[in-house]
Amino acid sequence: MNYRHAYHAGNFADVLKHCVLVALLESLQAKPRPLCYLDTHAGAGVYDLDGESARRTAEADQGIGRLAALPGLDPLLDRYLALVAAEGPRRYPGSPRLAARMLRGDDEAQLCELLPDQADTLRELFRDDPRVHVHRRDGYAALKALLPPAQRRGLVLIDPAYEEQVDEFARIQSALDTALGRWPNGVYAVWYPIKLGRDLQPFRRWLGQCAAATVLDVELLVRPDSVPQRLNGAGVAILNPPWRLDERLDALMPLLAQHLAAPGETGLGRMRWLKTEADT
Repeated sequence: MNYRHAYHAGNFADVLKHCVLVALLESLQAKPRPLCYLDTHAGAGVYDLDGESARRTAEADQGIGRLAALPGLDPLLDRYLALVAAEGPRRYPGSPRLAARMLRGDDEAQLCELLPDQADTLRELFRDDPRVHVHRRDGYAALKALLPPAQRRGLVLIDPAYEEQVDEFARIQSALDTALGRWPNGVYAVWYPIKLGRDLQPFRRWLGQCAAATVLDVELLVRPDSVPQRLNGAGVAILNPPWRLDERLDALMPLLAQHLAAPGETGLGRMRWLKTEADT
């Protein structure tokens, strides 16, 4: 699998990831103290939905395209849609751009991108924003250098391309072991694709035994997770989620499942605690 952002911008998996991102940042910003947002695989920041890569897949039509005309269903969904709309017609903001639009004056963002062209695009996009720092480097390795942040609170988003899915999960686990050792109370969100649901069981077991105090897993299936040749769903594993985050997402998930299900299919949105404080 090669989950390059430009080909899949605005699809159902992006909608899930970015709704969770908005919920996480809003929850963290409920307190006045500044925070740090760290993105390990930042991408280019903004995507043209009429560009060659996006039109080759047309996945945005079945994602953000279905939701843009549905305001008023849920406050969290409304906030996400407003942030997307602020980018302008047929443009979709990636995680760095969404986060930057939400940052307060004393918050900051650390964006890591290994590909030179995308790192250069990020630098140009944020050249006039002193809160945002772009690093052309491996995001996993950067966790050791950049954590804990000076603010001592914030969010790390891990969103790789999953070119080799099994190896990628091994890298994620190793990186999180290091990160949790350096910053045990940080909030970490790991986006992942779902093809065969059973293939994710080893990762879920690891999450249930990792060093985080609590782990919440959020998944959206647009079709049954039983055909390995296609993307059937996506999930976000949240380590040390903010208080009552699950309540905010609980109202959202059925809406996403209803409106983003593949044609002729019944969608499924679910949440489950993989680790609670009682388990520690």
